[in-house]
Amino acid sequence: MTDAREVRDKYTAAFNVHDMDALLRTVSPIGVTVSPEGLSQGHEELASYIGQFWEAFPDVHAMVVESFDAGDVAIDELLMVGTHKGPYMMSDGQVITPTGRPVSLRCCYVCTVENGLIVSLRLYFDQLELRAQLGVPCG
Repeated sequence: MTDAREVRDKYTAAFNVHDMDALLRTVSPIGVTVSPEGLSQGHEELASYIGQFWEAFPDVHAMVVESFDAGDVAIDELLMVGTHKGPYMMSDGQVITPTGRPVSLRCCYVCTVENGLIVSLRLYFDQLELRAQLGVPCG
């Protein structure tokens, strides 16, 4: 197991039990996260972003489908599974009120680790797929 895989797996485990302290211990204080919702840098911004996501989907957990490691990079294909029970802000700033709908969103994480900490975490998912699952029309 590579260092990147070990750190990425700790991040996923902390995400799944909604343990923000454990999650942040895997990320560099100057780490950058990029997702369709935007960019966050540092622990405070990441904690805010993830906290809002956990509020919107309080039972969310990531199910890893496939993993690949290449040196200091860990790549995961996963399903993000949960129920929409809180407000969720889309990338366009629209806030979607709770729908009570389940989601099973296909995602991909590309994670770069240096000195035992995540320095770059890039999340990709289909925003139209999420809108469809939430019953929110596009446009």
